[in-house]
Amino acid sequence: MAANLLERGWTVQVCDVDASKVADLERKGALALATPAQAAINSVAFLVCVVDAVQTEAVLFGPAGLACMLQPGHTVLLCPTIAPQEIESFAARLASLGVHTVDAPMSGGPARARDGSMSLMVACAQPVFEAQAELLQALSNKLFRISERPGDGARTKLVNNLLAGINLVGAAEVLVLAERLGLDAGRTLDVIEQSSGQSWIGSDRLRRAIAGDYAPRAHVTLLEKDTRLALEAGKAAGFDGPLGARASQVFADAHQAGLAALDDAAIFKYLGGRQI
Repeated sequence: MAANLLERGWTVQVCDVDASKVADLERKGALALATPAQAAINSVAFLVCVVDAVQTEAVLFGPAGLACMLQPGHTVLLCPTIAPQEIESFAARLASLGVHTVDAPMSGGPARARDGSMSLMVACAQPVFEAQAELLQALSNKLFRISERPGDGARTKLVNNLLAGINLVGAAEVLVLAERLGLDAGRTLDVIEQSSGQSWIGSDRLRRAIAGDYAPRAHVTLLEKDTRLALEAGKAAGFDGPLGARASQVFADAHQAGLAALDDAAIFKYLGGRQI
């Protein structure tokens, strides 16, 4: 996302616990910062792109977090996939400082973030949306205006990611079955991609899995987290579907089997019962 904005001529300041990521973006023209708080000095919009609510808390309200330097009128865009009530809590705490929140989870992976083609699900007050429209459109050409209520972006993302998890487990299962039936997995996927079983995540992950490429783009633990959060949201709403819990358990089991640090395409190897 930062590289995309830099290429489009935006002034970007970056801070990350991974110094190599900061150095790479600095070479592309970003200004490197030592702490999140430093970003508040010369900026009006802040993108928080981390894994979970614990990391979001640290970036916003930790000892060197943004909150200690934020000013009324600033806007924080929250991009992690976290529980809706966590988004609502962060938004309330920021509002007490006079700071606006844009609930803006994303979908599409690093390549689509880089070229600005990822999906961005936005929930915020209309005046805030209008004020940040240029930035949001630079980040995504698939911009979905969900509602004016922070938390609804998170709800939409969890629904999407639960389906992504179900689709990925299903695609991995049927390709393992294809091999057990003596079929070639690659040719079988060719058929699926042009037939009723096609899914984007199935094609994206299973092509890599068939090639033995498990370098992490999205770790197993991410869909483990996201499907769990989706199930918790469903339970709170009084809904319990037949597939989500089983798919979520597969990711949890793959984690326990030692695959946590691999790409979630490793579900294929896990279901096949093979050693990585």
